[in-house]
Amino acid sequence: MDREDRRRYFIVGSVILEVVTPLFWKRIENDYTSCGLASLQDFLNKQSTIHVLFHLRHRNTWCCKDKTKCSNNRSLPLQYCQWDLLYTETNPGVNPHDCHCKFSANPVQLDDLDITLASLILLNCCTLTPDEKAAIKELRQYKNDYLSHNIKGAITKREYRTLWADLTNFILQLDPSIQDNLTRIEARPLDEALCSRYCISLLDLHERLDEINSTIQTMNNSVQGSLQNMDTTVQSSLQNMGSSMQVIGNSVQGSLQNMGTSMQGTLRNIDTSLQELLFYARRGMACQCYAERSDNQEKRLPFRRKYKLGQSIFKLHHQTDLTSVVSNDLRYDIRGIVMMDDGRLVMCLPHKNKLLICNTDGSPIDRIHVQGLPCYVAAVNNSTVAVTLLFSECIEMYDINNKLKLKSISVPGMRYLICITTINNKLVVGGNDILQIIDHQTGEVVQTIPTDCPPDKIHGSGDRIFYCHHFFGNNKKLYWYSYSDDRHHSLTLPSRPRRMTTLQDGSLYVMCNDGSLQHVSSDGKQYKPVTGLEQSYSITEISNNKKQRKLTTIYGSFVQLYNEI
Repeated sequence: MDREDRRRYFIVGSVILEVVTPLFWKRIENDYTSCGLASLQDFLNKQSTIHVLFHLRHRNTWCCKDKTKCSNNRSLPLQYCQWDLLYTETNPGVNPHDCHCKFSANPVQLDDLDITLASLILLNCCTLTPDEKAAIKELRQYKNDYLSHNIKGAITKREYRTLWADLTNFILQLDPSIQDNLTRIEARPLDEALCSRYCISLLDLHERLDEINSTIQTMNNSVQGSLQNMDTTVQSSLQNMGSSMQVIGNSVQGSLQNMGTSMQGTLRNIDTSLQELLFYARRGMACQCYAERSDNQEKRLPFRRKYKLGQSIFKLHHQTDLTSVVSNDLRYDIRGIVMMDDGRLVMCLPHKNKLLICNTDGSPIDRIHVQGLPCYVAAVNNSTVAVTLLFSECIEMYDINNKLKLKSISVPGMRYLICITTINNKLVVGGNDILQIIDHQTGEVVQTIPTDCPPDKIHGSGDRIFYCHHFFGNNKKLYWYSYSDDRHHSLTLPSRPRRMTTLQDGSLYVMCNDGSLQHVSSDGKQYKPVTGLEQSYSITEISNNKKQRKLTTIYGSFVQLYNEI
């Protein structure tokens, strides 16, 4: 397979996952917000939405409400795993009706929806123009034609030439402002690790499993039918042989019945085993496809990979020396860093008054001038970052694709040299013994949470905000506030914590002041030092991207990138 063919597949897959899918999410969000709904869950619970989706999964069922609008579709495009992602049956066995009134929407987020499910909702439940519907159908079809069944993971130059033109045309028809994103992705070098993960996400594995299941069932029925026919034929022959052979006939018949029973039992066992295999394969693939998309989704996937405390999870992929970009003076180093979901790195260069944007391999690709000293950075979405400034009570937001400053948010009382993080699509910064939760769209502080110490370093994940007091004293506690129980918790570590990041299973890596890296369990009750990872007293930043499954660290002007093993 030609490497350029592989890169072309990677580019098209990147466009589908990083541009088209978020574009579909945005269109769904625009539709339900225009109706005055606050969340995707509210939209899914809307009578008209659940009614349509119910009939896209269930056949020969008539609802107790809106019977005139019920439909009986010949095909059922909504798969079992998709329906189970969206809805849960409430009070099973209690509700006498066998219709959509038995179900309620799960607390799903937009980024839980893959392109297939998002397009299904758009085309059936949202208000679109005929041209928009046509564009969405074509984009979904291109994903199916070139990616879903492409087990080679390659696209030829001849295919790509026409595909890229059509693909970009339909995308720009839905949103002309995305042109720069497409240009950037088309010039992207091949990232083999990311390409392999994209391949797994894009292959239509659930459909193939259903086909396998159907084939197995057909074979099972055929074999059982043959056994029954053989048994009937032998019985008839034995009866014609006369009474003189009755004893032998009874014996042979008994043997055949035992054999038939035994084979049918074996077939049932095989079928049961295959059904279990298919079930766990579906669950595992659902984990692979969906678990990376949000922390809330992870809570619904108890089968996600669990890490043993202290085990070797990451392997050094490469190290980038940015001394020539940053400065020759070792006093000036890189501050905050974040990896976007598409693999780009965004770093703060306070002494240069710039944000540095790099490829996944660490090679610089762009810079954004900042009016002030950028200190820490957090990703808001695929193209937007929020930045705190040294000695400033402001948060600045930038579009890293167009290199534009979007807005400046004043946050009175925000601590200087403060980290910034996100939780539930809100920004989080620290004040004097408080956490401040900010709606980045309105710029308002929507919540303040008292803390057990001045929160200098903070990190949000799932329903928890982790924080510590790093700059002064010898406070060895890692703290976190949990929305689920509205309480603060803490864990005492061997040394003062100074930076933390969460892993796929909800556990944490915590960089401590003595240079050690501690692996803290997801329940926050245990910890062990990490083995197999380069550690240094000079490491100032550590950050994990769950979608990319990559860990980054910074010391001085060196950026280290680790791949998950």
